[in-house]
Amino acid sequence: MNSQAFFKKIAWPIMKQHKHHYVYVVALSNDVLYEAKFKKCNPDYVTGKPCVYVGITGLNPDVRFDKHKAGIQSNRYVKQYGLHLLPDLYEGFNPMSYEEACDREIEVGIDLRCAGFGVWQA
Repeated sequence: MNSQAFFKKIAWPIMKQHKHHYVYVVALSNDVLYEAKFKKCNPDYVTGKPCVYVGITGLNPDVRFDKHKAGIQSNRYVKQYGLHLLPDLYEGFNPMSYEEACDREIEVGIDLRCAGFGVWQA
């Protein structure tokens, strides 16, 4: 079995179960509200509430944020408008498995939208 086949069949399923994934939240500048696509995706945004990006990563959230800002596998809103991480919104439930992180990312986004935040998710 070559290394690529080994990774797909054996290593990746094991890695997905390990609790080394993180949900993270990045504060975005309110200038992101001038982006038509962001505004359209947040029709219930409450003026004055924060705008945020919610994502998941297998890296430390600080490292992932730095990569966004450096343009490495970055989301364009985080690269252009990202200010800082908001650890109070995510630290309590990290780390987790990949599947848990995928579910939690959706839940966090929904909760923040319900609170009137402007939210972007990949």
